[in-house]
Amino acid sequence: MKEIRLEFFLKTSPTVLFSRISTPSGLAEWFADNVKVEGKIFTFFWGETEQQAEILTMIPNVMINFRWLDGELSTEFGFNIIQDELTGDVALIVSDNIEEDDAEDARNLWISQVAKLKHMIGS
Repeated sequence: MKEIRLEFFLKTSPTVLFSRISTPSGLAEWFADNVKVEGKIFTFFWGETEQQAEILTMIPNVMINFRWLDGELSTEFGFNIIQDELTGDVALIVSDNIEEDDAEDARNLWISQVAKLKHMIGS
């Protein structure tokens, strides 16, 4: 397993960004076709495919980390929001634990998905 970390700058507030990375409606705008939640379990739908992930850590307007519940290896992914105190710039840090061979594909997928997120929030 290998962890990848990507940093994206967005023109938005931590509150708006957090709602897009931590709620079913926010995640359905850019991450999956549809998202449902029951307790700490999120179910993500992409066409006919569905995957479940459990929230491991959540700090409002700062971070949320998930663990996929399917597959032989339970892998984690998460989002951290950092705001520069001086400039007010907001960065989204995406971390994902993936198979070594999948690093480039995962990187490209996150870049594509976050581009959708930026478009949705007008950044």
